[in-house]
Amino acid sequence: MAELTAALRSGTDTDVQVRAFGGHRDEEGVTAYGTPAGLEGANGALQALGTDVAIAADVEGADLVHSHTWYANAAGRIAQLTHGIPHVVTAHSLEPLRPWKAEQLGGGYRLSSWMEREAFEQADGVIAVSKAMRADILRSYPSIDPAKVHVVYNGIDIDEWKPTVDEDAVRALGIDPTRRSVVFVGRITRQKGLPYLLRAVASLPEDVQVVLCAGAPDTPEIMAEVTGLVDSLRATRQGVVWIDRMLSHREIVNVLSSGTVFVCPSVYEPLGIVNLEAMACGIPVVGTRTGGIPEVVADGLTGRIVPIDQAQDGTGTPNDPDRFVADLAAGLEEVLADEGLAKLMGRAGRLRVESEFTWDAIARRTRQVYDEVLARKP
Repeated sequence: MAELTAALRSGTDTDVQVRAFGGHRDEEGVTAYGTPAGLEGANGALQALGTDVAIAADVEGADLVHSHTWYANAAGRIAQLTHGIPHVVTAHSLEPLRPWKAEQLGGGYRLSSWMEREAFEQADGVIAVSKAMRADILRSYPSIDPAKVHVVYNGIDIDEWKPTVDEDAVRALGIDPTRRSVVFVGRITRQKGLPYLLRAVASLPEDVQVVLCAGAPDTPEIMAEVTGLVDSLRATRQGVVWIDRMLSHREIVNVLSSGTVFVCPSVYEPLGIVNLEAMACGIPVVGTRTGGIPEVVADGLTGRIVPIDQAQDGTGTPNDPDRFVADLAAGLEEVLADEGLAKLMGRAGRLRVESEFTWDAIARRTRQVYDEVLARKP
């Protein structure tokens, strides 16, 4: 959102006023909204809905409102109803395809699902971050007119994300920059597939280092599962580095730039901006054939795509977990076995990002969607 807002402001004649969740922000044109008084102890979805009401009250006079993710969708829908403002939603994920969130939110998951459905079905325009996401939207919400659903990829700031090797910095994180390494960056959540990765790397050559930048667990249960798998892995091999704190941007760039291969074992990934970040840093990506990942990672050119046969119940669970783990390990081994090829794939990934995923191009496409929606306004 920060990148899209900046690109809209600088590359198009769009005045963007951002209304965001969270604490006070000093940025010009940005207003932050905390949880309304009296809702501090409420279910998270109720807190979000309360914040949405406050946001909607403040957008009167805007030409168009654009909401991102379920917790902001209700603000856009309420503003649409109250002020007669066209509403555009961007789908970065879909609640029907994340049923494990019921573990986190309880009844709040039913509320978040309702908020999303209402906003999407009544939106004047819908932006999907990948072709796969567009198909998911139309499957999940079949009443939506397909003509209203546009594909606009997320992007990357190629000046902020670029190959930057600082061996002292990565050593300070416990990483040996001289060893071949597999790098994972992501939250500890069901959709990221970390438990499958931990099983897969157990079969990799012993000299391969495993770097896990993983934190913010969704539930105590998945944290316990991941901890147990990491402990088992460390009992059989050296070079398992688990960084569970939030890394700075510079630290993540250094970690990515020093790695041999990045891995994205997700079972649900609408686009996978983390793969763009890795590619921009010149590291090949091994990712799952799910969601938008194959639209980002060019199989055989910028990395490898791992097949997966998934359950169609919304969980994305592999029907044959052992096969998926074996295929994931094989994809990693293929890239690790030829460091020259890995470097070529990394360079190809950087070039692909530079040519297809810059924020300037994405801002122009987003503005086109706004113009189409406004042209239909009565």
